[in-house]
Amino acid sequence: MPQTKAPAPAPRTEAAQRTRLRWWTELPLIVLVYACYSAGRLLVRGDVASAVDHGLALLRFEQTLHLNAEHPLNRLFTREPWLGVPADFWYASLHYVVTPAILVWLFRARSQLYRAARTWLMTSTFIGLIGFTLLPTCPPRLLSSEYGFVDTMAQYSSYGWWGGEASAPRGMGGMTNQYAAMPSLHVGWALWCGVMLWRHGGTRWAKAAGIAYPLLTAIVVMGTANHYLLDAVAGVAVMAVGLFLGPYVTRAADRVRTLLAARVPALAPTPAGSGSAIVSGGCQTSAGERIPRQRETRFGSGAEPGASSQDSGDGAPAAAR
Repeated sequence: MPQTKAPAPAPRTEAAQRTRLRWWTELPLIVLVYACYSAGRLLVRGDVASAVDHGLALLRFEQTLHLNAEHPLNRLFTREPWLGVPADFWYASLHYVVTPAILVWLFRARSQLYRAARTWLMTSTFIGLIGFTLLPTCPPRLLSSEYGFVDTMAQYSSYGWWGGEASAPRGMGGMTNQYAAMPSLHVGWALWCGVMLWRHGGTRWAKAAGIAYPLLTAIVVMGTANHYLLDAVAGVAVMAVGLFLGPYVTRAADRVRTLLAARVPALAPTPAGSGSAIVSGGCQTSAGERIPRQRETRFGSGAEPGASSQDSGDGAPAAAR
């Protein structure tokens, strides 16, 4: 009786080959990246005169291009508290809430997409930090009053926890870099959230939120006089560069992890799906066998002692069948 050929094992998918991610390793990584971002904003304050010059240069360039979205939005938010106050809350808090929430949702519900999305976000954040370092920029709200901007967060500071110096809590304005306006990572992070919701949300409401959130954030950062239009454009550009560099960063991180695992075996990552071992290795068992190839391992290539000629397999004489 011819032996039935075992089906070929299914090829391992990319998800199975990928290192399994754990929340207790991801959370410290994200906290570390954000701490570096915050520390960089704090340490790289830049020269105030240069920051003002850069801000005025942006304003003049926008005027040359006949772009003037900031002034009408700022006047509207200044005149209408029912718009200005929610906008200040939006600017001061949502990027601390929505961005982590999207990360957690991807980690739990879209784990196969999480690593690429997280790497994109972190790469873009570090690029933004380089922008803060090389091009300190005075936001519109800190320009002299002759330029026609009002700091809505100072105007409506009695409604929230922030003070008149920045979106930081009262008394802590001096602990943040107020000249880190270029690029606008408020807009960049909101765009990242929007892309995640649009592509992976799965419902019409999620897709609508994916469009509305970055657009409203861009309006808010200009209406509160925290950013110029070109800051928002630069935030989008930073995210585009981060998206392009993300795969290269992932491959570099994999090489570093491999080198570390070779030197320190305890640091070797656990592949996804490694919890269950494959016993048969693709071999099939015959009747009376408990494990594959039991006869070969215990009795050699012949039949078991006392076994019938039928049990001896394909090598049995034809007359005995």
